Amino acid sequence: MPLTIEQRQEQVRQAEEILFRPDESIGFARALFFGHFQAEAVFPYPRLDPEEAQVLASLLDGVRRFAEEEIDPFAIDREADIPRKVIRGLGQLGILGMTVPRAYGGLGLSQKAYSRVMEIIGARDASVAVFINAHHSIGLRGIVLAGSEAQKQHWLPRLCRGEALAAFALTEPEAGSDAANVQTSATRTEDGQHYVVNGEKRYITNGAIADVLTVMARTPVPGKETTQVTAFLVTPDMPGFEVVEARMPKCGIRGTATARLRFRNMRVPAANLLGELGKGLKLALSVIDYGRTTFGASCTGAAKVCVRAATQHARTRKQFGQTLGEFEMVKEKLAWMAAHSLAMEAMTFHCAHLIDTGAPDYMVETAMLKVFASEALWRIVNDTIQIFGGQAYFSNEPYERMMRDARINLIGEGANDVLRAFIALVGIRNVGLSLKGVLDALYRPWGQLGTLWRFGRRQIRQYLWAPAVPVRSGALQAEASDLGRRVQEFGRAVEAVLRRYREETLERQYVQKRLADAAIDLYASACVLSRLDALLTEASSQPPAQHDHMLSIGRYFLRLASRRIGTRLAQLWDNEDQKATQVADALQAANVSTLFDPGS
Repeated sequence: MPLTIEQRQEQVRQAEEILFRPDESIGFARALFFGHFQAEAVFPYPRLDPEEAQVLASLLDGVRRFAEEEIDPFAIDREADIPRKVIRGLGQLGILGMTVPRAYGGLGLSQKAYSRVMEIIGARDASVAVFINAHHSIGLRGIVLAGSEAQKQHWLPRLCRGEALAAFALTEPEAGSDAANVQTSATRTEDGQHYVVNGEKRYITNGAIADVLTVMARTPVPGKETTQVTAFLVTPDMPGFEVVEARMPKCGIRGTATARLRFRNMRVPAANLLGELGKGLKLALSVIDYGRTTFGASCTGAAKVCVRAATQHARTRKQFGQTLGEFEMVKEKLAWMAAHSLAMEAMTFHCAHLIDTGAPDYMVETAMLKVFASEALWRIVNDTIQIFGGQAYFSNEPYERMMRDARINLIGEGANDVLRAFIALVGIRNVGLSLKGVLDALYRPWGQLGTLWRFGRRQIRQYLWAPAVPVRSGALQAEASDLGRRVQEFGRAVEAVLRRYREETLERQYVQKRLADAAIDLYASACVLSRLDALLTEASSQPPAQHDHMLSIGRYFLRLASRRIGTRLAQLWDNEDQKATQVADALQAANVSTLFDPGS
């Protein structure tokens, strides 16, 4: 049943409160929807601090040795468990507290450095990568961001050493991608010393093995008509904490302990409130940004493993008197895999840089990274299996496990369909407000000539000149000009959509998907172009042959992405949306689905 006007208005109100900043500052991704290219946000390509780079180089050597010697992905998948020996080793290496400040027992490294480490872990085993992400990127992150000094001192040193484990408990039967629909309740006792928590959580990674969980629950908030989501630090020794299912059997990432939890009149000390009362959802969304960035790094590591393995197999496996790599259909797969692995890495590093520099707005960028990386990896694993053929289907090879592990990526940390709608709606929001201001001014022109003048100047610029993409290397000028032209076309398309559909745009998900996909490719292209520009203009220890090969891969990605952007923008107006709706609605009507009864 469609939402009522009142329900939609309430959703918009909640989104406005959570997602938008009072100063209206917008980052690179949101600016794309205006047809703007914020060059300073992506150029030059970010680099590690030289001192940190030295520390990281030593750490990476230790992580690689540990992964090869101690992490057995076949055993972890078979036994559906990550051995405690592995967890202790991760703690000793410092991986479980890499970005936590040194004052609280962490290594104090940047998100960029952390991403490099997570590439190695993701390349070795997805279960271990997800475990670390649940513990470090989202489990303890709320304490770092919003914890009191006492909470930080009490928990962070032990969490960094792996002596205690963390989890993040948001998902419920009625709250998954719809994070605002949390139903778990927390009511303060009359003496004000405790909150009584009741509810259920499911699909909680580390839920049954964690020593502290960040739990989201609804609380009454003074001055608010409705209850608001608040974050609490919960420990499993609290009366009323119940593990309903410690390890839910699942398709992939079998080594992770994914739990179902229940809280029955659980008394949580008021001192365990994390952050501000009623601000838990905003904290949760901030925490998830870190998780999505780590997510991108893990996917990148797995993708690189596939590219290397598929290339080697194609080079040596002979069929019909030729190696597989001599067949054009295999060449296309290898080229696509390499190009998108490069883009995944560039996007991940840029998102990590936004976090490290304290950028005010990167929520859309991390959502774009998550969608892009998860779907690219899914295709890369699938194509790797196709190149290996039947050999890859058997469990003595890693690829069937990688396929099972990769599928959750399109669902976890926000389902990709939901994130596409999020990207599009957040992106067009400011454009819509701008257009609304112009329409209001047209009815009262004498009082708002300034609004009309600014809009007119912007329109002239947008329609006559594509935004500049200032690469330093002349060799990339053609690619830079093409990207600028695509950004211009995208800005025009967003405005045209809003003019045609106005408020209906909120419901038109066919349109939202195309806008989101085009915006994702624009962001990916900007990150890749920035990396190529740095490759050609900055000193590097890589040999020239590798430079040339990377340049070729990056240019291929830019061509693929540009073509996709053009196709998606054209499909805004030339499509089969109405017929798709007719077919889907008919299928959901009474008895129509019986057409597909097997054997009928």
